[in-house]
Amino acid sequence: MLKLFRYVAMGVAVAVLPTIAAAQGGQGKANIFPPWQGGTNNDVVKRGFEFTVPEVDDLPDFHGDPCHAKLVLYVGGNYFFAMAPLVAEFERLNPEYKGKLYWETIPPGLLVKQLKSGGTITVGNMTWTAPADVYFAGLAKVKQRIDEGLLVGPAVPYVTNTLTIMVPKGNPAHITGLTDLGKPGVRLVMPNPEFEGIARQIKAALKKAGGAALATRVYDTKVKDGSTILTHIHHRQTPLFLMQGRADAGVTWQSEAMFQEQAHNPISHVDIPDAQNSTAIYAGAEVKSAKHPRAAKAWLSFIRSKPALAIFERYGFKAYKQAK
Repeated sequence: MLKLFRYVAMGVAVAVLPTIAAAQGGQGKANIFPPWQGGTNNDVVKRGFEFTVPEVDDLPDFHGDPCHAKLVLYVGGNYFFAMAPLVAEFERLNPEYKGKLYWETIPPGLLVKQLKSGGTITVGNMTWTAPADVYFAGLAKVKQRIDEGLLVGPAVPYVTNTLTIMVPKGNPAHITGLTDLGKPGVRLVMPNPEFEGIARQIKAALKKAGGAALATRVYDTKVKDGSTILTHIHHRQTPLFLMQGRADAGVTWQSEAMFQEQAHNPISHVDIPDAQNSTAIYAGAEVKSAKHPRAAKAWLSFIRSKPALAIFERYGFKAYKQAK
């Protein structure tokens, strides 16, 4: 429980901890809420007055100081958990950027909306502007954004990832594979196809496992009857809803389940056979008219270096290898 509050100023922690624990029916439940990393995903050295109230005021997908940033990264949220060690290693190798990175980890489709809005975003009552220097998503989408003129080529691929079925610890619904997701009574939390790119791979995997009928049941029939919840930010909502008992299963990237398990959250996963699985290639590119082009190029070079790939491998990612 206490580790959740390591990033809260001592006086604030004393004031809010009993209130939150009471509201959730006991201290043991409080750690299911993001950001899950105790404030480590923030490279700012001088943080000033710290005010973080888990579950209420915590902005888990926005990191660093947007006002004084020398490098702004728009990162698809699929590896938000890897960013802290990646940033730390980048700053070790490039000390001139120490404490000067700002990064966001909302879904790639939403990051595109922010790109097209000049870097301005509103969350709750707060609006700020942080134009991106580099954008990261699936390789096909990065190439598409280059063709649209939002990004400058070439696209830089660096790692791959596969799908898994995330379930609560103990797998109470006894999910054994993708076909079980179509069963009546199985409650799902699934990425929204409108702006979460993973949904395309999930639909492809569902069709491999049970044909178009299974994909329709999961993403149409069950959405209409309320047994499939569509997310706005699946890498946060899926594990949270599973831990809250609001769903029995949800398809995510394998790395996300591994992170939750490594964080000792009550989450597990069910492997998807290779014949039914889908592989994503992650890539990035410099944003057109980036304010910090030298820093952008430095990060794109770093992201496929051996130190960076070693960090990705902790969470099950594999280094991208060009097909011959």
